[in-house]
Amino acid sequence: MLFAYQRDGAKLQRLPPPTGPDPDAWLGTAIWIDLYKPLPTQTAAVQRLGIEVPSLADMEEIEVSSRLYREDGIDYMTVVLPGQTEMEEQISAPVCFVLTRKRLVTVRHHAPRPFETYPERADKVGTGCATPEQIFLGLIEEIVGRLADLLEASGRSLDTVARAIFQPSDRPRGTPPAAQLQGFLEQIGREGERIGHIRLALLTLERALGFFAQTLPDRVEREGLKPVVKTLQRDMTAMEVHADFLSQRVALATDATLGMINLAQNATVRIVSVVAVLFLPPTLVASIYGMNFARMPELAQPWGYPLALALMLASAGGAWAFFRWKNWL
Repeated sequence: MLFAYQRDGAKLQRLPPPTGPDPDAWLGTAIWIDLYKPLPTQTAAVQRLGIEVPSLADMEEIEVSSRLYREDGIDYMTVVLPGQTEMEEQISAPVCFVLTRKRLVTVRHHAPRPFETYPERADKVGTGCATPEQIFLGLIEEIVGRLADLLEASGRSLDTVARAIFQPSDRPRGTPPAAQLQGFLEQIGREGERIGHIRLALLTLERALGFFAQTLPDRVEREGLKPVVKTLQRDMTAMEVHADFLSQRVALATDATLGMINLAQNATVRIVSVVAVLFLPPTLVASIYGMNFARMPELAQPWGYPLALALMLASAGGAWAFFRWKNWL
């Protein structure tokens, strides 16, 4: 899909699909072109404007030289952002910002939410949307705000899990502890994966913003964008520290959950072992009287059978009393 926007006062307005004889004329008036899983015809239309559109394979290159570079006066900046697929699955995939003097082109193959919310809030962002540079920084600000929301959600989720682990009385009833702990472990794993995606996004955004500030120093200074760049860099640095803190909490919650699982398993094994030991003395008594020796006088007595039963009960009761005295039960 291809979405084109032009400036309408202080806002961004999406351009309708072309209907005239020249299908590329409408792109020439756009200040921001957003390519989402572009078709070959849409890619070719943007390339006719003199902009090379990178493929998904090019965007997935991990070398910094492949993600941040300038070619023919056009800046290419690729970052990795969390988002959703068409099946609403959470993934982390690259997004390329192509910045020229006339327009900004974004290329993506998944759906980060800031690309849906920014056009409606372009007039509310501090940088405005009068130039491609301002739109780029506005998008970065929207993305940083979204990442901050995701970090806050992860922190709240970890708070809930930690409270349930360290305060067992608050756990919901009706579910076996083993199943609860397994659910907690799965939830912690999901939050750890999300925090990892956010940390990678912040790292790539910080590099892209540094590249932007270095390649366009005159325009950034002239348009008053330098303070905005520094503010975004400070925000991302603070969020990286917070993401590292949450990663430590994920590790702590994982260790605590695994420890609780081990304790639950040990308690189960202990109960089974104690039950097995309780039946050992009665088994011994029954084995003795089942040896079928020729001379066992008590077998011929009328009280022989009750005596054997009493010995078995007494041995089991003595073993149980001993375990209670040792606090093993």
